[in-house]
Amino acid sequence: MPPSFEKDTDCGDIDLSRIVVIGTSGSGKTTMAKDLSGILGVPHVEFDAYRHGPNWTETPDDIFRGQLGEALKADKWVADGNYSVARDVVWPRATAIVWLDLPFPVTFWRLFWRTMKRGIFRVELWNGNKENLWEQFFSKTSIFAWAFNTHWKRRKTFTLAFAQPEHAHLQVVRLRSPRTARRWLKSVVS
Repeated sequence: MPPSFEKDTDCGDIDLSRIVVIGTSGSGKTTMAKDLSGILGVPHVEFDAYRHGPNWTETPDDIFRGQLGEALKADKWVADGNYSVARDVVWPRATAIVWLDLPFPVTFWRLFWRTMKRGIFRVELWNGNKENLWEQFFSKTSIFAWAFNTHWKRRKTFTLAFAQPEHAHLQVVRLRSPRTARRWLKSVVS
């Protein structure tokens, strides 16, 4: 199990050259990645922008993997996303993983408000896509159903993945609350 960030821990010993921010839907991956990118002055790569084509068409796996490989060729970057289909492309290049392992009620609440904001204000996401509130609340492809079905599975999957020898090089920061995440981010600035 990767260590959690504690009060007396800071990011001083962590190689922040190439960071992947992971976590369940609504955990704040993109927000954390954008903040880190700005603080460190490095590019931000949002996996969803490569995965979701116009009209929510899913980019085929081989193309998606190739695009991420190209996007992550630089010496320094911050990326966010969980796509296991590209893990073998992304994680070997990464130096650190920031895991937003927040409690389900926190992520669900955040996801609710994010979805409401995006739906009501018709916020354009990637490649012209906009969230449809009806679909998000009442369809088989609901983001809420997805979050509920994947939250605890991701915790198990990530824990197992970190134990694999091919990921031994990764420095993992596991953040278990919004307060801890803010404190850790503040330590990056210091």
